[in-house]
Amino acid sequence: MEFEHVTFDLPHGTFHALQGGDPDGQPTLFLHGFPDHPPTAKPFLAELGRRGRRVLAPWLRGYAPSPSAGPFDFASLTGDVLALIDRWSPRQAVELIGHDWGAFVTYNTSVTAPERIERAAALSIPHPLTFLSGSRPAQLRRSWYMSLFQLPGSGWLASANDFALIDRLWRQWSPGFALDPALRTELHEHLKASMPAPLKYYREMLRPGMLAAARRLSQPITVPMLQLHGADDQCILPSQVDDGHRFAAPISREVVAGVGHFPHIEAPVSVAERIAAWATAADQIDARGRDRAPTT
Repeated sequence: MEFEHVTFDLPHGTFHALQGGDPDGQPTLFLHGFPDHPPTAKPFLAELGRRGRRVLAPWLRGYAPSPSAGPFDFASLTGDVLALIDRWSPRQAVELIGHDWGAFVTYNTSVTAPERIERAAALSIPHPLTFLSGSRPAQLRRSWYMSLFQLPGSGWLASANDFALIDRLWRQWSPGFALDPALRTELHEHLKASMPAPLKYYREMLRPGMLAAARRLSQPITVPMLQLHGADDQCILPSQVDDGHRFAAPISREVVAGVGHFPHIEAPVSVAERIAAWATAADQIDARGRDRAPTT
């Protein structure tokens, strides 16, 4: 399946994206995470397209060739997504899928403008308040890089020796998985043009904007939500907390065997099938009215 490179002139600048799939299908927006960008997800995006979706996958703020300037708080990142939805799918609510930081933005977008989101899927990340409030010692050990990225010069450290640190994170987070060499080279090129902007997402976590995001996210999410987590994820551990109170619409949680932190890249067919099956089931429920009870 072919994907075209498209651009959108938004309030923050010109954003770049991959677009493809079924031109008459459900508009589906995919938000990548760190340290990643849309081309690595092409097989997954193609599988979504084969399942009746018109797909758009933008380079997020801070990731070249999209604008590299901040700020990188949740409100700003969500503003980019909503502006993109308004341009790309002004008359139809979108299916929103996010991975890693893209999942954080997916949660915030869902609580900020639920009328623009048909349904949402978060890959590898629990609800942000659950993650921030329930970190266990094992999770804190895995999150050492978040502290590193607060330091001046960490952009140089991340880029040194042809992004050896970034490659190390991929290996640690998804044991046994290796990104295709051509895709890895392309990712390095885009990260080289982006640094240190992608690291500033983590620095924003310690600034006042996070408090405003926490207040927004304390409101129950009224968008049907699917949470997928890799059983072998060595970056973010699956939540062991029942946080059903954070959702006022059906919530489904699944752990995917045999994959790590990048489930949509490691198992594109399986993850696309899970999303499609869940979407079909969600469509059978009036999530805006009749059935508000969270399910697991």
